[in-house]
Amino acid sequence: MENYLAELNDAQRAPVLQKDGPMIVIAGAGSGKTRVLTYRIAYLMSKGVDPFNILSLTFTNKAAREMKHRISSIVGSSEAKNLWMGTFHSIFAKILRMEADKLGYPSNFTIYDTQDSQSVLRAIIKEMGLDKDVYKYKQVYSRISSFKNSLITVKAYFQNGELQEADAMSKKPRMGEIYKEYVDRCFKAGAMDFDDLLLKTNELLNRFPDVLQKYQNRFRYILVDEYQDTNHSQYLIVRALSDKFQNICVVGDDAQSIYAFRGANINNILNFQRDYDNVEMYRLEQNYRSTKNIVQAANSVIDKNKTKLEKVVWTANDDGPKIVVNRLINDGEEGRFVASSIFENKMEHQMKNGDFAILYRTNAQSRAMEDALRKKDIPYRIYGGLSFYQRKEIKDVLSYLRLIVNPKDEEALKRVINFPARGIGATTMDKLTLAANHYKRSIFEVIENIEKIDLKINKGTQTKLKNFTNMIKSFQI
Repeated sequence: MENYLAELNDAQRAPVLQKDGPMIVIAGAGSGKTRVLTYRIAYLMSKGVDPFNILSLTFTNKAAREMKHRISSIVGSSEAKNLWMGTFHSIFAKILRMEADKLGYPSNFTIYDTQDSQSVLRAIIKEMGLDKDVYKYKQVYSRISSFKNSLITVKAYFQNGELQEADAMSKKPRMGEIYKEYVDRCFKAGAMDFDDLLLKTNELLNRFPDVLQKYQNRFRYILVDEYQDTNHSQYLIVRALSDKFQNICVVGDDAQSIYAFRGANINNILNFQRDYDNVEMYRLEQNYRSTKNIVQAANSVIDKNKTKLEKVVWTANDDGPKIVVNRLINDGEEGRFVASSIFENKMEHQMKNGDFAILYRTNAQSRAMEDALRKKDIPYRIYGGLSFYQRKEIKDVLSYLRLIVNPKDEEALKRVINFPARGIGATTMDKLTLAANHYKRSIFEVIENIEKIDLKINKGTQTKLKNFTNMIKSFQI
């Protein structure tokens, strides 16, 4: 037996050694699920499975990088680099780029992030003359996102009376029009948003049987991490791809499902055994990470769940300190309690600031904590407050790069056409946007043909616009 298999306990080793057929691994918290996934892939490769035929889907790029690094240490980096491993969105974006022409998109389509999508919706709501306090662009974005993750296209929306009635009841009767305009505008810009990466993959696999067969034959072994957090769209893609060979391994824990608000469907993991024949189930129940008190407290909470996959998580670790729970009146009181607790521990036990960490559920909760810490003169550092890629200067540079690759990308163009300042103002941009919508062309194309269109833009500004498009085209060479 290979040396790396000796590092596994009996419960971990069993799913690693099953080569073929559908299987589900119920992995309690801290039970070594990443190690099981990693070693299972290494084992498949040691048994002659070509890495090109293995698809491993994770929920974060960090998890994918960590797993690929571990696999490289076992089988070698030259073999590991051929694995199809990454997040749902990154893997399906790769497939869509190869097959984009079938859906009418360029292979260099832009992927809009949340800010880009919300910017498009904000512009649409304004152009339609709608009340921005009723049609709040962030709420509209979330609504459209939920449609797409449930595979509700614009056509399906207008055929669904219940959805239209629900939007009318919430004083948003024109939601369908906004949805249609948003989809049309993204298509015209050669852009997909994050939700499209799943929606369009489903469309691709459903409309083109030859494409489905191609990827079924390529992905003969499929592994899915955090299966409890998959949504309906992700579930259908995995079902379609695994249908031919049914060599699918899903790993997850129904007790750790926390993304229902984002569309995750707990039934995907609960009903896995109904979806495939002769499913093997494995349970990882030993927790290596936590103390006995923490494990027992978690078990007592999960025990109240009405629907669950049975397992008994245990640990050989020490009892550890008891868990302390404090109920407080509001967020301000909570902040003061946390700050006072830190202050007292520093004074009484000579502890350092670096000995403390505050975890909170949403970014909005940080303010009360920060206020209280400042009043106690306790310095702090916030981690993960603003993504590197969301910083203005980074977004600006990326927008130039996006525009060079895809000149139809209107969100990128609007962001940088007057940065640094070129004397191209909002009035000019409004005229260009109206013309682009009227002629069903991109703003970039309108500028390229500006002499042929009477936009009532003075010659000086026209020259500035042409200089901008010429500059972008010079970068493409």
